[in-house]
Amino acid sequence: MAQEIDRRFDAVIVGAGQAGAACAIALRQNGFAGSLLLIGDEPELPYERPPLSKEYLAGDKSFDRLLIRPEAFWAEREVDFLLGTRVIAVDASAHSVNTDGGATIGYGQLVWATGGAPRKLICDGHHLSGVHGVRSRADVDRMIEELSDTERVVVIGGGYIGLEAAAVLSKLGKQIVLLEAADRVLSRVAGEELSRFFEGEHRAHGVNIRLNAVVSCIEGEDRVSGVRLADGEVLPADMVIVGIGILPAVEPLLAAGAQGGNGVAVDAQCSTSLPDIYAIGDCALHANAFADGQMIRLESVQNANDQAGVAAKAITGSGDEYAAVPWFWSNQYDLKLQTVGLSTGYDATVLRGDPATRSFSVIYLREGRVIALDCVNRIKDYVQGRKLVVEGARIDPALLADADTPLKELPLLG
Repeated sequence: MAQEIDRRFDAVIVGAGQAGAACAIALRQNGFAGSLLLIGDEPELPYERPPLSKEYLAGDKSFDRLLIRPEAFWAEREVDFLLGTRVIAVDASAHSVNTDGGATIGYGQLVWATGGAPRKLICDGHHLSGVHGVRSRADVDRMIEELSDTERVVVIGGGYIGLEAAAVLSKLGKQIVLLEAADRVLSRVAGEELSRFFEGEHRAHGVNIRLNAVVSCIEGEDRVSGVRLADGEVLPADMVIVGIGILPAVEPLLAAGAQGGNGVAVDAQCSTSLPDIYAIGDCALHANAFADGQMIRLESVQNANDQAGVAAKAITGSGDEYAAVPWFWSNQYDLKLQTVGLSTGYDATVLRGDPATRSFSVIYLREGRVIALDCVNRIKDYVQGRKLVVEGARIDPALLADADTPLKELPLLG
């Protein structure tokens, strides 16, 4: 017997982060006039997450400046919120969702924009006080509260989150050890030239980077006191930051019968395999033309915004397909890294400029075609390289390496 519906909305968006907020905005922009509800598991209105590990942690930006839109904006557009609430089940046939507060909410269209939760270490001590992920305001607020009593920090994970947190805490005068299980930082997202450059920059700022480091356990009674490595060495720690990726928050949809696994599978219009249900952002598993058609998830603001727009147009009947060029950025110290395209499957790289000048680009090729660029303090390459990625341009590598000639002026190979 179907549960009684407490309230019904024409559209319900589960997830009040970047993707969910962008979808609500796009729905109204595209003329959606029905009732609209955003359900979020945090108590805050939608806010930007990238600054959490940068300006917010550093104290350079207050939380109100992270809000995607002020409260009045949402009220003017008649967007309702149910915050501090988690959706625990989806009934696709009844077009309803159940919340952890016991409510049953009906929907005409459902958009799943839940992102993911920080991946936890599978070892003893991961639950101790002083061990932090970096995903929410609450995560970073807890870190900030502990900083005055913190001198030694162990960062686990040499991806962007780990490196960004290490950069901020190093500038705050903390002693940082960064552990990476692979033989270089950024090994899953960048080539060796960029990895070694950022490794050198962090070492120059006093960060002790330990590569090929395997964590055995986190030590402490109630609070962390150290990190034990597989070889038995114990690194003293007043705080541990774990940045080893996220797990997409998709269990209720998969339990309802949606296709997927590492995310919820969607088509080019962000529709799932369930009727009237869409998925967008970090949790959406989609075929991406810039990954040679592979099914991937993209964890970026750009992807969240673009998929939000596609889903909104599908709901309003205007139609569109997701075909956006992926792009990302990372700020570390005084370095601005901008990436366009996906380097997955590259078979050659071209170094454009000299890393010693702290302004250079790495261009990634596959079968002679440009598929991605990593640009460090080199915005013109980033802007002009976008077209090369879209076109899959073939250019003489020797010309690509000429940093004095703008990319837009380079001749294409036949």
